[in-house]
Amino acid sequence: MDMSNRAAIRYAKAILERVQESNMIGQTSEDMLLIASTIKSNAELDSFIKNQVISSDVKQSALLEVFSGVNAETKLLIRLLTENKRLDIIGYVAEAFNKLYNDMSGVEVVQVTTALPLTADLETKVLAKAKEFTSKSVVIENIVDTNIIGGFILRVGDKQYNASVANRLTALKRELVN
Repeated sequence: MDMSNRAAIRYAKAILERVQESNMIGQTSEDMLLIASTIKSNAELDSFIKNQVISSDVKQSALLEVFSGVNAETKLLIRLLTENKRLDIIGYVAEAFNKLYNDMSGVEVVQVTTALPLTADLETKVLAKAKEFTSKSVVIENIVDTNIIGGFILRVGDKQYNASVANRLTALKRELVN
């Protein structure tokens, strides 16, 4: 684990404790999900945040503009990271916060890789399969990867269940070769 991950976890724990006391935990959790997904899905924003040439104040103004709808605690986090010259790790802080919040809430985020976006029918099957791996309540994160051809790959923590067509074809090929 590198230094920025350790720092991100420290910031995430601090903000989690702070928002628990002020009953802003639900709203802050939504903010952190928004920040994490926006930075993850936007390469330009990610490189802007990590650019050493751009001043912290410019980054702070931009982030407060992009995330203008977030609550006061989240804005305070942006300002604190700016002051400490750690704004480059805000995405990691948001992800760490979400993980801590989910652990605290008894929620397991499972990753489901499918060739096409999940249908309601497949989501029901995946949820049933996920329940075999965890006793926590399950939230699905869908990753679309056309290389698996069909079916799905379910990842729950460090366990993986591969029900993809590509996996079956590979197994069949192995059987035919032997």
